[in-house]
Amino acid sequence: MIARLKGILQEINLTQVVVDVHGVGYLVSIPMSTYDRLPRSESEVILLINTQVREDAISLYGFATPEEKQLFEILLGATGVGPKLALSILSSLPVSSFCSAVVNRDLNVIKRISGIGPKTAERLIIELKEKIGKMAPALSVAAAGKAVPDSVASAAEDALLALEQLGFKSEKIRKALHKIVEEIPEKECSSENLIRKALQALNS
Repeated sequence: MIARLKGILQEINLTQVVVDVHGVGYLVSIPMSTYDRLPRSESEVILLINTQVREDAISLYGFATPEEKQLFEILLGATGVGPKLALSILSSLPVSSFCSAVVNRDLNVIKRISGIGPKTAERLIIELKEKIGKMAPALSVAAAGKAVPDSVASAAEDALLALEQLGFKSEKIRKALHKIVEEIPEKECSSENLIRKALQALNS
C-alpha cells in the first residue's frame, strides 16, 4: 500500500499530477488545496498518499499536508461519500473552515459545496462532528465558515491541549480561544500568546 511519494513533478493540472519516482510515473488525484501548494513542474515534490484498491483499478489520492489526508479519510467513512465528493469538499473549503462548519453545525457553509444538498449536509454534520472534534478540536475556534490559517489553527490546538491539561473544560476553552482569535491580529496568534490570553479570560 502506497502511503507517500517523493519524486519529480512531471505533469500538473487542477485535479491530477504525475510524479516520477525512479522512472515510474504515478498518476495521483489531488484537491485544489494541494494544487495550490505544489512547486513548479520538474521540481521535487512529496505527497502523502491514500491508496484505494478496487477489483478493476488502483487509485492514488495525494495531499500536501497530514490534515488534508486525515480529513479525506474521515470523509470516506461517511455515508454516501466517495473519493470524488471528498476531493470536492477539500477543493471547496480549507480544512479548518470545513471542520469549523461541522463543529458549529453551519449547514449554509456545507450546502454551498458542489454535490452536497441540505440532507447530505445534515447527515455529514451528524456523522462527522465527533470524529472531526477529535481530529482537530481547536479548529472550531474559528467563526463558522471563516478560513483560519493553518498556523493559527495549529497554535490554537496546542493552546487548547495545554489548557485542558491545566484542568479547564474544553468547551470553555474553545469559547475563550474563539473570542481571542477573532479579536487579535494573526501575527499575534502564537500558542504562547493564546494560552496567556485564554488563562486571563478563564480566570477572570
